[in-house]
Amino acid sequence: MSERAGSHPVGAHATRFRVWAPRPKELELVLPDQKRAIPMQRDAQGWAEVTLDGVGPGERYAYRLDGERVRPDPAGALLPDGVHGAAQVVDLAFGWRDSGFRPPPLRDWSIYELHVGVFSREGTFEGVERALGSLRELGIRAIELMPVAPFPGSRNWGYDGVNLYAVHAAYGGPKGLQKLVDAAHRAELAVVLDVVFNHFGPEGNYHADFMPIFTHAHHTPWGDGINYDGPGSEHVRRFVIDSALRWFEDFHIDALRLDAIHGIIDGSPKHVLAQLGEEVEALCSRTGRCGHLIAESDLGESRVVRARPGGLGMDAQWSDDFHHALHARLTGERHGYYVDFGSTAQVAKALERGYVFEGEDSKFRGGPFGDSTSDLPPEKFVVCAQNHDQVGNRGRGERLGQLVSADKVRLAAAVTLLSPHVPLLFMGEEYGESAPFLYFTSHGDPQLAKAVSEGRRKEFPELEGQEGIPDPQDPRTFERSVLHSDEQHDGAHASLLALHRELLALRRAHPSLGCVPATVSQDGEVVRVLRNSSGEKSLLLLAFDAQESVSPPINGMHLLLDTSDARFGGPAEQGGSGELRPWSAQVWLGRG
Repeated sequence: MSERAGSHPVGAHATRFRVWAPRPKELELVLPDQKRAIPMQRDAQGWAEVTLDGVGPGERYAYRLDGERVRPDPAGALLPDGVHGAAQVVDLAFGWRDSGFRPPPLRDWSIYELHVGVFSREGTFEGVERALGSLRELGIRAIELMPVAPFPGSRNWGYDGVNLYAVHAAYGGPKGLQKLVDAAHRAELAVVLDVVFNHFGPEGNYHADFMPIFTHAHHTPWGDGINYDGPGSEHVRRFVIDSALRWFEDFHIDALRLDAIHGIIDGSPKHVLAQLGEEVEALCSRTGRCGHLIAESDLGESRVVRARPGGLGMDAQWSDDFHHALHARLTGERHGYYVDFGSTAQVAKALERGYVFEGEDSKFRGGPFGDSTSDLPPEKFVVCAQNHDQVGNRGRGERLGQLVSADKVRLAAAVTLLSPHVPLLFMGEEYGESAPFLYFTSHGDPQLAKAVSEGRRKEFPELEGQEGIPDPQDPRTFERSVLHSDEQHDGAHASLLALHRELLALRRAHPSLGCVPATVSQDGEVVRVLRNSSGEKSLLLLAFDAQESVSPPINGMHLLLDTSDARFGGPAEQGGSGELRPWSAQVWLGRG
């Protein structure tokens, strides 16, 4: 038998179907357009496979379980009629034109996270494709797509996806994603895809009808855990890992961002993510196309990015500590997990170490949290001032620019884009997008839709008032989140865009402003980030509610950039006295 689940065209006029379905007593392949049903025999492990002549790309198909339940293929590549409808055979062969592209090392990436549905008015992969040139000009080197797996209806963040192998039809389906990746590579942009291996969405999730995909032994925030270590788990692991490998093979994706790996509970001798890392490396050796794995983790454990076998061997992880420290210092917010943050010293530590908590007591966690990262290179951490979670999980989806003054926004840009770590921008951040990023859904199940709407209101009781909490099920909530990309050409938006463009240009042009270990010191509310590389040294001065007179030159260094310059929307004339203003940043350069 072939190794991968799903439907696979064979030649011009045949298709091979393969499915793991140990649960039902009887199994049939249903071709609704041909009004045919083909009984399928399974092997001792529950795998069934059949090759049919006269069936090719475009054919719809499903599986009938025990003579009554008709379900889409859990490994189908396209669900054209939604998560409850039949799958469709897709030929994933593609005329790639990206053979000359090789992504730069991860330490040279600057990442741009976006949601396909609200990034453009079209809400499609084509809408993203049209912006690739401007993103490259901005200085971005990788785009990161929020999940593109099928979900109920037309509006969703993507984390309610129900098929690990498919691409949401309304975005453009698998062919549209291939076309976007090919265009991105020809624009010299890498592509990161956000994938969810910790749970499935609640509507249209039929995997359990086929296989023992869940286990009562582990509980996650979304219910029973995925069965990575119980009976039948070897096939569940294979099912999930194969879905990851095909993004690298069939779609030329350059990196996967693994959502909330703290929800991937696995007591096996070899964690499923360590196995995935090994297989991605083996794929790289076979094909010459190498991919990265970037984890989102709430574990506070450096083993996530430490080498195997002692660690999981992920190439990098998102640093929540960095975001929380910067956000709390700029906004003064102290609710929820922000209760542990708020000092300038924590921002300094996040810049130097990636983590803030390395075993210290955490009020939010109720005890010691985190471990040491002192020996880890800075490129092991992806850092940001904003991302989909930190904006969208607010009750009203406010971006940083709606919470703080313009000078603080400019300071946040410098802290993030010139940090020693891998920087990430959230769509529209570069020009101060005015639209919120709200939580939106389009569930078809009335009871689920009601529960989601009521749950959102209960989550933020303090915000209930005249304006209320935007209803995730209301189409207007989605529409309010669509970017106003034309804003970037006007006034303060254009000035902020100019700052982001220049910061990214400095990062590319000067080795000491990239992923280089830093010596970070603090004098009151001023943080100094000193780095040396390739015969040059840089000094990043960050003023958090302080004022200090800096008399140039500093040890022979010259001023490259001041975020308070008038050209960036600040109060100072370019090339001023060297005074470091409150809530501003300066970049100085000299010989190493």
